[in-house]
Amino acid sequence: MADLARNELLGRTLKVYVDVVRNEPIGPRDVMRHLNFASPSVAYRHLQKLEAMNLVEKNEFGNYVVKEKVSIRGFVWIGKRLVPNALVYSLIFSVALIWELVVFFIHFSVETDQFKIFFILLTIVTGSALILFTVEGLRSLKRLHRVS
Repeated sequence: MADLARNELLGRTLKVYVDVVRNEPIGPRDVMRHLNFASPSVAYRHLQKLEAMNLVEKNEFGNYVVKEKVSIRGFVWIGKRLVPNALVYSLIFSVALIWELVVFFIHFSVETDQFKIFFILLTIVTGSALILFTVEGLRSLKRLHRVS
């Protein structure tokens, strides 16, 4: 069921699901306010769709809570936040770049020119990967928030 839900979780339904995860328990009017929908019926329709996919359920007060937290392709859940994988990779590359720069500056005066050239090339590659993953992660985040 999780694979079926993952494939159908797109667009506004995905935004509603993320809103329910962040703000549970939540009702249709709250979803409407958070996501700027035209009416509560639009939010209610998406909540019913999520309920049919067994991802949320109604509690005794008529609010919706998460029943199953599924993984979304290209994103990872960190607490109640949906973060693009590329931003996680960019964090790893930023730590690697900082570590490389620290090692480079500590060993700069005692190492050979061949080592310095190798380390400069390594730093350029790591910096390029950091830039690419950061840009792609920010684009994914923008796409997630822009979906209507």
